[in-house]
Amino acid sequence: MTYSTEFFHRVEGDLFIEQVPLSTIANEFGTPCYVYSRAALDSVWQRYDRAFGQRRHQVHYAVKANGNLAVLNTLARLGSGFDIVSGGELARVLAAGGEARKIVFSGVGKSAAELDAALRAGIGVFNLESPDEMERLNQVAGGLGLRARVAIRVNPDVDAHTHPYISTGLNENKFGVPMTEALALYRRAASLPNLEVTGVACHIGSQLTDLAPFEDAMARVMALVTALAADGITLSHIDAGGGLGIRYKDETPPSIEDYVAVLCRAIPDTYEICIEPGRSICGAAGVLLSKVEYLKTTPARRFAICDAAMTELIRPALYEAWHDVQTVSAEAAQQPEHRYEIVGPVCESGDFLASDRPLRLREGSLLAIMCAGAYGYAMASNYNARPRPPEVLVDGNAVHLARPRERIEDLFATERLLPDDPK
Repeated sequence: MTYSTEFFHRVEGDLFIEQVPLSTIANEFGTPCYVYSRAALDSVWQRYDRAFGQRRHQVHYAVKANGNLAVLNTLARLGSGFDIVSGGELARVLAAGGEARKIVFSGVGKSAAELDAALRAGIGVFNLESPDEMERLNQVAGGLGLRARVAIRVNPDVDAHTHPYISTGLNENKFGVPMTEALALYRRAASLPNLEVTGVACHIGSQLTDLAPFEDAMARVMALVTALAADGITLSHIDAGGGLGIRYKDETPPSIEDYVAVLCRAIPDTYEICIEPGRSICGAAGVLLSKVEYLKTTPARRFAICDAAMTELIRPALYEAWHDVQTVSAEAAQQPEHRYEIVGPVCESGDFLASDRPLRLREGSLLAIMCAGAYGYAMASNYNARPRPPEVLVDGNAVHLARPRERIEDLFATERLLPDDPK
């Protein structure tokens, strides 16, 4: 079992989210459907916040993991900051009630328009990732008569031992600037009239299950901070990034408290510590509901063909990510058990949600794809002209439709036919 029984539990065999049967949500909103637990979101964010105790800190939720307005508003009400990587995410955070001064703007490709919008909004800090970005921000800020608060994202060349697609801390990755170039870049930043150097940032990857890479990265970052201080450049905050993993299958990630303790030991208390957790806050808080449309047997395999697909949850197809699959209703126990390939209707052989799973199914069975709250809906698509599913947030026994299901006509509402041929 990989899901938290505090927020997902069974009553007489039926799977509940908080106080609501998942079958009730499927009946009301249809499938596929994303469902999130507000209590789970609250609980994890507050664990991060409490773990720091009296240390100066800021928890910036990484919006890219799940940018639904109800999710963002839930965290904003707790006092969360936000880590964004686009102008669209900036607009989402502001629409959800997030405070601009608590926003960190990360990402390698910020456009001039995005920098302008963030400056006008009064965000807290820009994490710069290249010399050219630094010069562009200085120019845009100067045009507005503003000074931009900046940190430079350094690449410590630390192997996070995670999937190569979600590794960000090696010299071969596109993120950050090499440590060997950081001192010169900081000197340049300190000389520019429209920038105010306030910190240093570092993020080495995602779904980390070992504290050693964090310790290694922070040691290298603090060596840089010491060198900067000797050069007369004093920083006020250290941004340690995010990346703490969750349990999808049999992983044993460190506790939030142990992770924070590592950061507090590595970073002197003269600095504010900033972190950017995403997956670890929302990942286990959400499930994707799906219905089995057909059971199909071939000479090689048994397939459960579902109404959810790679268009709703691309992680398994993208990098063979593993998600637990649970039957929702108690009636499933009456069916014979077989090993199934859980697949969708999309016309790709790579369209699968799970492989070789022992389940008791029939046509019409409801399935819950667990730990789907992070990088689920956020990476959904309309491939094969499939409308994206609704998103529902549960708060105790209350059910809130956070986003309705797209309609087919929505998919081409802004498209235009060719004009009539001239006669």
